[in-house]
Amino acid sequence: MFDITQFRADILTPALEALQFREIELKELLVFTCAVESAGGTYVRQIKGPALGIYQLEPNTFTDLWYNYILRKPDIVNLISINLGVHRMPDPIEVITDLKLASAFCALLYKYRKAQIKSIDPNDLWDVYKPLYNTAKGAATKEKALAAYYKFTGEKPPKP
Repeated sequence: MFDITQFRADILTPALEALQFREIELKELLVFTCAVESAGGTYVRQIKGPALGIYQLEPNTFTDLWYNYILRKPDIVNLISINLGVHRMPDPIEVITDLKLASAFCALLYKYRKAQIKSIDPNDLWDVYKPLYNTAKGAATKEKALAAYYKFTGEKPPKP
């Protein structure tokens, strides 16, 4: 599991700044997604499935994002080229070793799916994450997702 302070400062901040995304809510949604999908960076490959990297991006999703969102946004193509050194569609396997690329693509996927993030409250993050990332068919439950988030961040859950 990543150290949460370093994860936010040394992985997420540079990745999001490369795309000129400055919303604290988006950054925290990526923290939430990493916590739930890979136990805070513990797993870089899905145990029984094709998903890759700390956000468990599926290769088909990665490819769809590239062709149907990124390539249709010249400003994003330019930012990715200049700030991430990406001049062609990367091989999806690169999200395992390139944490900046993985974080950028996760953020772009949320933008592509038109995420409306209300706040950094974990319950609000869940409300965005579940339908847009994990989907109704996904295995994530709110209880387990919140527990993973609190474990990763080291924050204490609110008392009932």
